[in-house]
Amino acid sequence: MFLLKGQHTTSSSLIAKSLKSPTGSIEMDPGIWSKLPPELLEHILSFLPLKTFLNLRSTCKHFKSLVFSPSFMSKYSSGSPFSSFLLLSHPQCYSHFPLYDTILGAWRNLALPFSFLPSDTAQFNLISSSNGLFCFSLPNSCSFLVCNLLAKSSRVIQFPFFPFAFELLTLVSTPDGYKILMFCSKFSSNYAFVYDSKVHSWRRYDSFQPLLIDNCHQEGAYFKGSLYFTTPEPFSIACFDLENGKWEILNTEMPGELTFVRLVSDTDEGKLYLVGGIGRNGISRSMRLWELGNGGNWEEMERLPELMCRKFMSICYHNYEHVYCLWHQGMICVCCHTWPEILYYKISRRTWHWLPKCPSVPDRRSCGFRWFSFVPGLYALA
Repeated sequence: MFLLKGQHTTSSSLIAKSLKSPTGSIEMDPGIWSKLPPELLEHILSFLPLKTFLNLRSTCKHFKSLVFSPSFMSKYSSGSPFSSFLLLSHPQCYSHFPLYDTILGAWRNLALPFSFLPSDTAQFNLISSSNGLFCFSLPNSCSFLVCNLLAKSSRVIQFPFFPFAFELLTLVSTPDGYKILMFCSKFSSNYAFVYDSKVHSWRRYDSFQPLLIDNCHQEGAYFKGSLYFTTPEPFSIACFDLENGKWEILNTEMPGELTFVRLVSDTDEGKLYLVGGIGRNGISRSMRLWELGNGGNWEEMERLPELMCRKFMSICYHNYEHVYCLWHQGMICVCCHTWPEILYYKISRRTWHWLPKCPSVPDRRSCGFRWFSFVPGLYALA
């Protein structure tokens, strides 16, 4: 991406005026900036704080277009990483989503903008997130809304038909777009529906029957182009290829004496993990973590310390249908639909921790807690 000479000089002058010495008294020479090659100028811009860069977008067309430049965004992501958050959704905090900054290790009092919502929206439910994108259900308008809060881009997606009752919705964001997978049991034969942002349309596929009675809070784990799900007892793993819509049963031996199982994936490293309870007669006495090895076998990584295991099992009252897992920036988070805390495993340190309780959650609370990974990214466009 190259600029005309006049544009280059004007843009460079704007940068020079915005970048001052710590005392604010000496401006940088615009003549130096006007002679910089565009590639070097973009590299320097990539180190600006996010707020400063967003302010510069309104100064010229070139800066504004950088937001949509893959080469610049790859530089920006490595040069100036955003904070990443765990976002909490709860019916008692409707339209308010507390954010836990996992880099600073503290709760942040940040208000998410909702200007992207249609003006006639009376109700919205957050149901999935992926790589900076959020997926909301808009029941009153029979549609979904996928949005990127940072880039301020959004798209309303109509349900495949009306009325439409869906289950196990999973949003998957990739560098070239996103897909939404969900199941519908309206018909005598169950179906899976996939929305592809590249063609802006839905496709219908045959569903995998046992999945529809599995955990209703657990999304699919995206791994090597497919979404992976666990089935009820006898536990097994099924995967759905998002490209061709075909189902397959994973040919692997599951660990013994499982009482519940959940899957989570690290898409950056290409790893699939299994979290499960070990016990008898439906009662977990311990909780363990496995990784899918190169040979297709589950290799045990860690066991949850006994005291932490006792607390977690008392939280869910051995009602494991409330338990779900998610991946967030090197953390495997184990959550409960009825409890406002997260138990997480830090991969790099091989340690277990409890996330501190959100101070804005009322003491008198009910079930309905949903946690989401929120990693802001300008490149994930709705």
